[in-house]
Amino acid sequence: MKKGIIIYQSKYGATKKYAGWLRQMTGFDCVETPKATPSEVAQYDTVILCGGIYASGIAGLSFLKKNIGRLKNKKTAVLCVGASPYDEKAFEGIREHNLTGELRGIPLFYGRGAWDMSKMRFADRILCTLLQKSVAKKDPSTYEPWMAGLMSAVGQAADWTDKKYLEPLIEYLK
Repeated sequence: MKKGIIIYQSKYGATKKYAGWLRQMTGFDCVETPKATPSEVAQYDTVILCGGIYASGIAGLSFLKKNIGRLKNKKTAVLCVGASPYDEKAFEGIREHNLTGELRGIPLFYGRGAWDMSKMRFADRILCTLLQKSVAKKDPSTYEPWMAGLMSAVGQAADWTDKKYLEPLIEYLK
């Protein structure tokens, strides 16, 4: 058996950055989710999936769902990456929405990502602009943490990635 593998799916680069840091910190192999094969991944003792959060779903999670039978006896974890500041209630919502059925019980970790509308695809840019306009109509004192994060990023690029977000995951791997 090989030690570990990091499978990641990154749309704009923040998740890829975390996967690279994890690779450096653990010595695990690293592969993009579309290039991962179930038979290859089954050769590892530890499997970490890293995926960005988009519309409350975790990118790349379908790989785990499809192959959970082969990964049952593996040490498995998921790192989700989002632009919002960490919020326990929102994080639990992500867990409940994504880690269902046979995935329930897989440890979930969070890393804050980045925001740069100039790098977004057209459709994502439009959706984010509409969301910002909707949130802007609310009283700022009623903002949830993700709303405050969204509004703080209006008109600017921000990179909140930080290796400190990986510390709980690294501790889990020990």
